[in-house]
Amino acid sequence: MRIETSAGPAEIELDQPRKPTFLLLLTHGSGGGVDAKDILTVRDAAVQLGGAVARVVQPYRVAGRRAPGSAVKQDEAWLEIVAALRARKKKIPLIQGGRSNGARVACRTAIEVGARGVIALSFPLHPPGKPENSRRAELLAPGDIEVVVINGGSDPFGIPDPADAAEVRVIAGQPHSFRTGFDVIAETVTPWLQRWSA
Repeated sequence: MRIETSAGPAEIELDQPRKPTFLLLLTHGSGGGVDAKDILTVRDAAVQLGGAVARVVQPYRVAGRRAPGSAVKQDEAWLEIVAALRARKKKIPLIQGGRSNGARVACRTAIEVGARGVIALSFPLHPPGKPENSRRAELLAPGDIEVVVINGGSDPFGIPDPADAAEVRVIAGQPHSFRTGFDVIAETVTPWLQRWSA
């Protein structure tokens, strides 16, 4: 599926049961795609619980760029994508998430789109080697919306503090891009998503 936005087209991979109980939007990191194993792990857990899952390739990636550019423009395009998908699935709870840069977008826009929760995979707390440039405010932006963070214990982008989210799960020894620990990701998101699967 393709959705036109002010930043160009976005591409959507949609997995859905006949009568989904919630809608989960997931997106990629800066240079990545929606077939990353951690994103697929979350997708599988959500589908198993009866959720519809839209994996969103953002316009800058569809255009072949590796960097998202302006955060303001990226968020504007994301809001347009969410609005288009919500028009198709109006009456079920919305959850959003992503990995790395995608987790930042999900956190920054959560309140505006009316998300019930955010799944943040490998949230990049700061640029590597620059902890003074913290992005903690983005993580806290959702306010009362529950954020679940899953980061690797060796992530050079830092690890959020447990007080920064409803849950912070650290997978020991893992870098920014997970190589193992996908069972831990599934174990973390499954009970959290179950509240919307009834």
